[in-house]
Amino acid sequence: MLELLIKAILSYLLGSVIGSLLVGRLSGGVDIRSEGSGNAGGTNAFRTQGWKFALPVIVIDAGKGILAVLVVARLPLPWIPEALFRPEWIAVACGAAAVIGHVWPAWYRFRGGKGMATYLGVLGVLAWPVLVMALMVWVIVLILTGYVSLATMIAAAAVAVYSLLITGIGPLFVFGLAMALFMVFTHRGNVSRLRDGTEYRFEKAMLFKRVLGD
Repeated sequence: MLELLIKAILSYLLGSVIGSLLVGRLSGGVDIRSEGSGNAGGTNAFRTQGWKFALPVIVIDAGKGILAVLVVARLPLPWIPEALFRPEWIAVACGAAAVIGHVWPAWYRFRGGKGMATYLGVLGVLAWPVLVMALMVWVIVLILTGYVSLATMIAAAAVAVYSLLITGIGPLFVFGLAMALFMVFTHRGNVSRLRDGTEYRFEKAMLFKRVLGD
């Protein structure tokens, strides 16, 4: 239990490093939490600052999820005599902690992003075929609807369903289900705007609409 707790805390602190705020500081003190949607994630970074700003943001945010699973989860702790949890459970716990750290970062007054980039980084290490499937679903929903938030939530739900089908009830499914629910929670404001018809729509991504000239 102690090993899981220590590694989860370290992963949370790693997740608390917010890409947009780091890049913003290097770009003259830009804080995207005061612009656009007020969110510190990659979508708001792209919308308010452009792709040159957003790209390193996404790399940093996904990278910390990768490090949480590849490095933190595997750290040797010789003073702990016996591990109570299997490595795969420690890996998913560290991944989840990194996502939570991104949403509620200790270093930035608990005002972060919505966690999708970090989640995808974690998923890429845990099961890269599932990540590929999630990205395909995300792109399809985005092309059809233009809503990034809807694409994110549906892709996260698809991960849970697909994980259940390929692995049954195990660490990957539990992680996928927990993250699907968490993504809905972090996008609750978007859900309200989708219901009210006021959600931002990325119409340039709606390929079929552009092709058909609708």
